[in-house]
Amino acid sequence: MISKPLSCEQWRVAGGRFETSSGPLFTRTEGAGRAVLLIHGFPTASWDWARIWPALSRRFRCLAFDMIGFGYSVKPRDFGYSIHAQADLCEAFMTAQRVQEYAIVAHDYGDTVAQELLARHAEGRARQGLTRVVLLNGGLFPETHRPVLIQKLLASPLGPLVARLTTYRKFAASMRQICARPLADADLEGMWRLMTFNNGLAVLPKLIGYMAERRQHRERWVGGLQKSIVPVRLINGLRDPVSGAHMVARFRELVARPDVVELADVGHYPQIESPEAVAEAAIDFLDH
Repeated sequence: MISKPLSCEQWRVAGGRFETSSGPLFTRTEGAGRAVLLIHGFPTASWDWARIWPALSRRFRCLAFDMIGFGYSVKPRDFGYSIHAQADLCEAFMTAQRVQEYAIVAHDYGDTVAQELLARHAEGRARQGLTRVVLLNGGLFPETHRPVLIQKLLASPLGPLVARLTTYRKFAASMRQICARPLADADLEGMWRLMTFNNGLAVLPKLIGYMAERRQHRERWVGGLQKSIVPVRLINGLRDPVSGAHMVARFRELVARPDVVELADVGHYPQIESPEAVAEAAIDFLDH
């Protein structure tokens, strides 16, 4: 059974910080044994993992952080936000934690960071070894990614204006649109607090650049999946309008010997909508 998750404030109190040249990043570490890095998605933060964190941290040494520009981490206006920069920070964080090899559990934007780390591993230039990778719903293939309206607007020249005009009501409506199971008000309110913390709305137009990066670096990041000698499992909520069943079909088409766990009646946030199923499927894979 999944225990009641920590609130975002409780999550923050239990966390730490990792200092970077751009400022501090919020971190969470717990457990012992083999290291597992959990990489969150856009536009939320590491609190996304709160429901499956207890189950995973009982088995593994779990590490997570709010990537730069997200959650409780620093959100500099002049930072060159990119997937490559976020991957650099993942490797720097793991180095600071004295981790030499680790597994990944990633979601959404975090999937793309994981694909970059897989590409580095395949090239033999990763700073740590990768053992296994679990991917939840995300835009693994730019041709199957179906962004919602607010993402399209944030990525347009109107992005800064759209960010300033974004309200909790609009945010909650967008989140409910991509989730098949209702999100609790407390979840949505916590996500909003994390997203708006430290003037977070101002950096959303820069963070959304990952959609263009996916197109620009498609060969590298899709190739990272196709050429990987690291075992990869996809756990997917099929009713996700952004990256659901249609993305799973493309995964099966392009990835040899695809390992897929399909979750019916689950949307874009399976770790929140169906935490028991996600924890079970992730632990089963990571335990090998």
